[in-house]
Amino acid sequence: MIDRRTFLVGAASVLTTPFVAETQERKAAKIGFLLGGTLSTPSVQIEPFKQTLHEKGWIEGKTLTLEYRPAEGHYERLQALARELVVGGVDVIVTDGTPQTRATIEVTKTIPVVMATTGDPVASGLVISLAHPGGNLTGASFFLPEINVKRLELLKEAAPHIARVAVVYNALNAADERAVVDIETVAKTLKLRIQRLSVHAPADFDAVFPLLTRQRVDAVTIVEDALIHSYALRVVEMALQGRVPTVVGLSSLVEGGGLMSYGPNRPELWHKAALLTDRILRGAKPGDLPIEQPTKFELVINLKTAKTLGLTIPRSLLARADHVIE
Repeated sequence: MIDRRTFLVGAASVLTTPFVAETQERKAAKIGFLLGGTLSTPSVQIEPFKQTLHEKGWIEGKTLTLEYRPAEGHYERLQALARELVVGGVDVIVTDGTPQTRATIEVTKTIPVVMATTGDPVASGLVISLAHPGGNLTGASFFLPEINVKRLELLKEAAPHIARVAVVYNALNAADERAVVDIETVAKTLKLRIQRLSVHAPADFDAVFPLLTRQRVDAVTIVEDALIHSYALRVVEMALQGRVPTVVGLSSLVEGGGLMSYGPNRPELWHKAALLTDRILRGAKPGDLPIEQPTKFELVINLKTAKTLGLTIPRSLLARADHVIE
């Protein structure tokens, strides 16, 4: 006969054995991040990424090690930084943009690469298709050209009087170049003239601010890019000083004085990238994992900025906003 104490001890052993076995079998993983800007770049959402992995059972410092390689806006360093991660023996490399992703897959064809944010990876030639990316690449994507076109339409709706719009973009980012071409196409239907303001490195931003004044633009739109996001707040603040409205992709820039933002929910994209990373660490092949796309797009409007600029935002536009800063 088995007494009650012996039974309970035995039952507890049975219940805990799978958990112990799983913990013992789980191999410690190393994830590398190749970033175009810095860890503090507004579009980089490391915390949602880490939190998602934590919820999946990965514990930083125990079963998980994170390595960061920020290019700080110097895209010519991307391949060298990617190579450092490869030599460092990472299990997965996470990137935050098209140039970063391209640099990584040029360095390694075997280590899995997960895009946390990128434009259209098919149009950029990064993957074969969204459903079956192939190779060592998967991740999260949003269609950059369409979003930038939508922003221009929203800007024209908010400020019908504008005629000349400056587009700040990174000419080293192929996705940015395609976005600008699409913006120029839709600008004709909106009876707008586009003034390109291209940047290649952090030092180029010093020339952007005088150009905004010299070109006498009526508005500014900023195209997605890690380098751009690192310095976008300076562009927004300078434009506001010159009483020029800006439309951007990050809501944090609207809180800093931009007129409006429209774009995907960034934490959601990094959350999706973390889920893909978890699956890869558990044995899935990246090329078999479909590219994830955002389900949440947010419109944020700053009425304080509108008042400063002397603009009256149409009620129809305010009604569509997800958040209004008053």
